[in-house]
Amino acid sequence: MSGDRVPARADGRHESADQRADRRWGELIQEVRVTQTGVQILFGFLLTVVFTPRYQQLPHMDRTIYIVTVVLGAAATGALIGPVSFHRIVAGRRIKPEAVRWASRLTFAGLLLLLATMTSALLLVLRVATDGGYVPWLVAGVVAWYLACWFVLPFWARHRHTTG
Repeated sequence: MSGDRVPARADGRHESADQRADRRWGELIQEVRVTQTGVQILFGFLLTVVFTPRYQQLPHMDRTIYIVTVVLGAAATGALIGPVSFHRIVAGRRIKPEAVRWASRLTFAGLLLLLATMTSALLLVLRVATDGGYVPWLVAGVVAWYLACWFVLPFWARHRHTTG
C-alpha cells in the first residue's frame, strides 16, 4: 500500500487532511473526556448546595457568588459537552476539519468557563470556611497557578518551540 502514502508535510507527518482531522479529533475528544468528568462532578456538587440547611443562612453576597458559580458551571458543562454533540450532528457530512475547528473552540471556551467556575467556587468555599481578609489573595494565587498551568506554559512552549 505504499502508493497510498501521503508526502511528508513540513512538520514531518505523512497524513492527508482527512487523516489529520481524524487524528486531531481523537486527541481533542481525549482532552474533553478529562475536563468533562471534572466539570460534571463540580457542577453536580454545586447543584446540591442550595438544598442544604446552611444555604438559607448564607449572606446575600455569598448567595450571589453561589448563583454566579452555578451559572458558570452550567455554561462550562455546555461548552465541554458541545464537541460531542457537534460531532454527532455533523458525522458523515465530510466536514471533519471544520468540526475539529469548532469543537476546539468550544473546548477552549469551556476551559475558560471552567477557570471562572473554579475561581468563584473557591471564593465561595473560602469565604464560608474562614473569616480571613486574605481570601481574595489566596484565590488570586490559585487563579495565577491555573493560568500558568493551563495557558501561560502551553502558549510559551508553543511560541518557543514552533517555527514559521
